[in-house]
Amino acid sequence: MAINPPVDATQTKAWAALQDHFQSLQDEGIDLRAWFANDPQRTEKLSFEAGDLHFDLSKNLIQPETLSLLAQLGREVKLDERIESMFKGEHINNTEDRAVLHTALRMPEEDRGSLVVDGQDVVGDVRDTLKRIYAFADQVRSGEWTGVSGKRITTVVNIGIGGSDLGPVMAYEALKPYADAGISARYVSNIDPNDLAEKTRDLDPETTLFIIVSKTFTTLETLTNARQARSWLLDHLKAQGAVDGSDAQSAEAIRKHFIAVSTALDKVEDFGIDPTNAFGFWNWVGGRYSVDSAVGTSLAITIGPERFEEFLAGFNAIDRYFRDTPLEENVVALMGLLNVWYVNFFGAHSHAVLPYDQYLHRFPAYLQQLTMESNGKSVRWDGTPVTSMTGEIFWGEPGTNGQHAFYQLIHQGTRLIPADFIAFANTPNPAKDEDQDVHELFLANYFAQTKALAFGKTADEVRAEGTDESIVPARVFTGNRPTTSILGDDLTPRSLGELIALYEHITLTEGTVWGVDSFDQWGVELGKKLAKEITPAISQDDQALAAQDQSTRSLIEFYRAHRH
Repeated sequence: MAINPPVDATQTKAWAALQDHFQSLQDEGIDLRAWFANDPQRTEKLSFEAGDLHFDLSKNLIQPETLSLLAQLGREVKLDERIESMFKGEHINNTEDRAVLHTALRMPEEDRGSLVVDGQDVVGDVRDTLKRIYAFADQVRSGEWTGVSGKRITTVVNIGIGGSDLGPVMAYEALKPYADAGISARYVSNIDPNDLAEKTRDLDPETTLFIIVSKTFTTLETLTNARQARSWLLDHLKAQGAVDGSDAQSAEAIRKHFIAVSTALDKVEDFGIDPTNAFGFWNWVGGRYSVDSAVGTSLAITIGPERFEEFLAGFNAIDRYFRDTPLEENVVALMGLLNVWYVNFFGAHSHAVLPYDQYLHRFPAYLQQLTMESNGKSVRWDGTPVTSMTGEIFWGEPGTNGQHAFYQLIHQGTRLIPADFIAFANTPNPAKDEDQDVHELFLANYFAQTKALAFGKTADEVRAEGTDESIVPARVFTGNRPTTSILGDDLTPRSLGELIALYEHITLTEGTVWGVDSFDQWGVELGKKLAKEITPAISQDDQALAAQDQSTRSLIEFYRAHRH
């Protein structure tokens, strides 16, 4: 299906207007202190609600006019049209000629039949798969499903990589308070044998269930780890006397302790997994957009189908908001456009995401794949070179940990680093330190950091504290460091779904302005291909070694000489 070529954002009237606006702000002097002092309604004008989340954009380096100009840019690059094309199932993943329908993964049962793409009832397919996942999850949670020796499952080990790992582990860690069936989850992704060894070291094979997540069941890292896990299981079951080592008992053990998230049923069966216990997803789901598909089976087992449905409802709430809200009022789109503002006009290279909630400690890592694999492109979706800088380096750490690590650079360094601060008003683990509410102490840091970044500290204020004049410059904070504050009531399955969908659509918005296909990832392919070619050279194939470049050959020779 042919799609329209991207609009060159740099040639639009809105881009020129933004350049003029940017220059006027520079000429007048960006001064958040003065902007707030001169406009008592600034916070109100620049605050938004979406789903269950509250957004305060007022500490960004913008005026209300900036958002109007950014919205106009969105219109001129046809963002509205691209959003609608995505939701309708048009093949906007141009290089792979695929629809992009992760939004269908969270459409409710009542939408069955409302979205037919390439002859398929997409919502019907999704809902049928969810029913199977939920039925299996209920079996495991209730103890009806047992291991080969009849013991109930207490640990699920998810083996996958990339989107088959980052999403599930992030969501499981975020929603641990909702894991209510006495079942914990662990996640193995790295082909480094240390990963699997440490994740299984203290496990009882009789109570462990492995989930192998690979759409094609060919992913090198995942299948290598899966085979190692199979050997670990059979060796330890035999050592414990749970199986006698016969082919029949070994086959039964694999069927009871392994399931798959895959569509390659023949390969699943060859591995020893019952194809009945394989849950598929579709080529219109990119790995980094798949946590709410069968890829989230480990989550459905640990938190249960009802909570998983709440998770999906959170996604769907933001999807509907993003699709239906005009750009000037659409905080999801505006946050994506704000990122363009910083990258292309201020020259920012990175973006910090700082969750003030320990349960979200894997959220920045999850966003790294979502954003950088999506928009780390130098070619537009029609094959032409990009016309501006694209992409940002996303990074971050939770809460006060980051304050004692890298906040110095954000506060007083020479680089402009826009930052998103995320927090929730309530905690599932309230605590007191004598009379001090510890969560309030924690959130005081959340509020204080954005205040300090915005307003800084002048030399006169430093002197007023009696500071020696020689060190006054070192204690001055310039302020005018941009932040967005996101606040919710509680970190729940629903609000987590909202947060994930927020950043998915931020990513689409940026990609549309830059004209890139945010849904392919050819950049990860070359290294994987070369790794397969180099592997023989490492151990025994001198001819393969000789075919390498001099640096790679030298490194492999060093390895050979020092391996023991």
